[in-house]
Amino acid sequence: MLTGNFHQTQVAGYLTFPWAAVENPLGGWLITEREGVIVEYDHAGQRQEIPLEFEQLYVAGQGGLLDIELAQDFTETRRVYLSYASGDAEENYLTFGTTVLNGKTPVVTDIFKVATPKDTPVHYGGRLLQLPDETWLMTSGDGFDYREQAQQKSSFLGKVLRFTTNGEPASDNPFSDGDTLAEKYIFTLGHRNPQGLLRDPNSGKIWLHEHGPDGGDEINLLVPGENYGWPVVTLGKDYSGARISPFTQYAGMQDPMLNWTPSIAPSGMTVYHNDVFPELQNYLLVTSLKNKALYAVSLDQNRMSAVQIFATINERLRDVIIGRDGAIYVLTDGERARIMRFSPLRPKNVPEHSLR
Repeated sequence: MLTGNFHQTQVAGYLTFPWAAVENPLGGWLITEREGVIVEYDHAGQRQEIPLEFEQLYVAGQGGLLDIELAQDFTETRRVYLSYASGDAEENYLTFGTTVLNGKTPVVTDIFKVATPKDTPVHYGGRLLQLPDETWLMTSGDGFDYREQAQQKSSFLGKVLRFTTNGEPASDNPFSDGDTLAEKYIFTLGHRNPQGLLRDPNSGKIWLHEHGPDGGDEINLLVPGENYGWPVVTLGKDYSGARISPFTQYAGMQDPMLNWTPSIAPSGMTVYHNDVFPELQNYLLVTSLKNKALYAVSLDQNRMSAVQIFATINERLRDVIIGRDGAIYVLTDGERARIMRFSPLRPKNVPEHSLR
């Protein structure tokens, strides 16, 4: 166990199928719930539920309100950016939008809607990341029944997409000269259901993890324009036990840096750069739904490995965040979810603030 003795406390509760959480720079938390509500806890722990108004939020299966990122001027404007499913059972789309958290029912404005429709309520991807050049990355899943489209540059499904805050494709995307609209947005392709995405501020590297089928969960190091194989290459099998592909490697397609077989069902991911848990310095932290565990993943690219930490959790985990205090905050999953805070056990006679 990497972390030795630790405190575990609850900082937010009574959450209903949350998907993501972000720390307010002024203190407190904002948490998305799939039904279209943002739950806000202020610095004093007071709770407020903020129902959002969407043009057509689609809440079914894995669909609904997904990720949240704060605008750089959030403390002045209270603007947030969101990913969510829109449409209906016949045609639904992963969507990127924005709202300002003022008033009783803030209205969400759609900015960019993935233009490839699907009729399945699963495999949205939906993780957001704003890059230093102020462009955005958004992961788009394969829709489950449309896995072949992960290899088609004419489709938005099974990709990582890059675009401006106005929803336009970034001009220097790797396939910006392509003939189809989707090509102009593609950053990487060949993904199944990617839900972990981060940029390491120290190295500048972009890391992604995605759900495999029955086995074959992956961590990948993203390189613009590269193909990550799905479904041509996979280390997993179909849920029926049938083989999806005969290939575990293929020329021109990137191998995963780490593979989980059997599956753990990875959800959130962050990177730890803080002295509060010095033994976790430069580790990726990955939450797991199926295995009900938090994993620390070494960033040794020659031999990445994962180990479970905080073994007392034993709940489906949806997201992980490093607080400004250096503590580790974990968002659980389900109809009675919560945020838990993990911090080191404080030595006697040493004030807690001296450990931050």
